[in-house]
Amino acid sequence: MEGGNSPSLQLQQLPLATAAVSVQPHTDSFSYKENLIGALLAIFGHLVSSIALNLQKYSHIRLAGSKDPRAYFRTKTWWSGFLLLLLGELGVFSSYAFAPLSLIVPLSAVSVVASAIIGIIFIKEKWKPKEFLRRYVLSFVGCGLAVVGTYLLVTFGPNSHEKMTAENITRHLVSWPFLLYMLVEIIVFCLLLYFYKERNANYIVIILLLVALLGSMTVVTVKAVAGMILVSIQGSLQLDSPIFYIMLVCMAATAVYQATFLAQASQLYDSAQISSIGYILSTTAAISAGATFYLDFMGEDVLHICMFALGCLIAFLGVFLITRNRKKPVPFEPYISMDAMPGMQNMHDKGIAVQPDLKASFSYGALENNDSMPEIYTPATLPIVQEQHGPKGVSAPPYRVLEHSKKE
Repeated sequence: MEGGNSPSLQLQQLPLATAAVSVQPHTDSFSYKENLIGALLAIFGHLVSSIALNLQKYSHIRLAGSKDPRAYFRTKTWWSGFLLLLLGELGVFSSYAFAPLSLIVPLSAVSVVASAIIGIIFIKEKWKPKEFLRRYVLSFVGCGLAVVGTYLLVTFGPNSHEKMTAENITRHLVSWPFLLYMLVEIIVFCLLLYFYKERNANYIVIILLLVALLGSMTVVTVKAVAGMILVSIQGSLQLDSPIFYIMLVCMAATAVYQATFLAQASQLYDSAQISSIGYILSTTAAISAGATFYLDFMGEDVLHICMFALGCLIAFLGVFLITRNRKKPVPFEPYISMDAMPGMQNMHDKGIAVQPDLKASFSYGALENNDSMPEIYTPATLPIVQEQHGPKGVSAPPYRVLEHSKKE
């Protein structure tokens, strides 16, 4: 009986095995389509956001260089940039619902590439053809490397997909790898905050590490919120779960504090340094958080992980070359140095600025301002000649301003 039943059992199990084998390629194909949809949404969002920021920056520059008394928010250009910015951020937010976190975060290099190209073509007002290649060769090389790195990221990105239900998110939230990761991150964050606030260690790496640690939690919560909204749209309501609102509050709080530290860094350092170093640190921290919380690289082979890491390194190098070639801002010179006047009280010693230090403050978006400002708006400097004091009792003028003749 046993020998007679075994062929029939094998025949019964054969269709099941065939069905199981046929399901796997369909699952891989569907996962690849989700990765592609998420990557395209992220690329579209970053591209539109770059265009929007440069439109708003162009509006500020045009108003600063003209006698138009209108405020920036009364111009059509600024509002067009604002609407495009909302559309771009919506695209980036939606991309987290489809593709793994570790794949979406490095694609922000598209924003740097787009800003560099837009700045060269549209924002630049004056450049000489002979100096074009010499000046922008590093930018072109950086753009090429960033494109190659983006291709490797999309091709060899993690292929793990899991429905963002409240049960799955809660299970990941209380898992021991993530709890250990959170403990280490909290300790590191507190140490960095102590050195930054108490020891006045205003180094760019310390500030941007604080931004990166907060940003890693921001993207984790963004993916949870976006994924739960997508699952709710598909028919399984998740918005009535408490974990959704916990993630929503954490997303808003970490984003606000992240923007605060980023604003402090922009007041102390150049935007090019912030763009390159911030991109590298934030991407590394976000990929680590995604690999720990969502287990993005679970089941991936060594070749795919190595190629993905190579794509990240190439993208890092491309962003560094793009931002490395930007012109350093040149601060405005004062018309008359108040310190040159004998007997004049130095008001700077008491923290009172006679003339505000502009510090090239037309900084908006991803590009630097001084690259776009025409040279005619740079204020002239009047030459100052110090007069030697005469004998006692003879008063001498404290300073003398030379007047230019009509020939000069």
